[in-house]
Amino acid sequence: MGEARELLDRMTVAAMEAHDVDATAALYADDAVVMTPDAGEVKGRQQIGDYWRQFIDGFPDGSWESTSKVESGDKAVDEGFFVGTNTGSVRGPTGATMEPTGKHVKIRGADIATVKNGKITEHHLYFDELDFQRQLGLAPS
Repeated sequence: MGEARELLDRMTVAAMEAHDVDATAALYADDAVVMTPDAGEVKGRQQIGDYWRQFIDGFPDGSWESTSKVESGDKAVDEGFFVGTNTGSVRGPTGATMEPTGKHVKIRGADIATVKNGKITEHHLYFDELDFQRQLGLAPS
């Protein structure tokens, strides 16, 4: 296992199993960039930590069910499902706060992380935002 795979695995454990925002944020470089369907471009370790905090707080039982893991050079890729129940507020794609729906979601997603010098420098999260909204009962099915 290479450094990229090891760091993406550690990030997944910190965020989706331990629900530890500080441990998650510590795996990113100070100037890291995260791209997400809901928040767009998130820059810097502090803002990345804030992004993970609102997601972890919104889905405190959230977990990741991996279906595939790949590594090539300085990149690691995960595919799987985010599973959780929305019992806390979440910031929506417009920036507005969405109150908890109590709904359980299972969203297919993929992550691509680039690692340099022992830190995640770029992380792209892919998931269907409309399907996410539908499962939360916030968009028509």
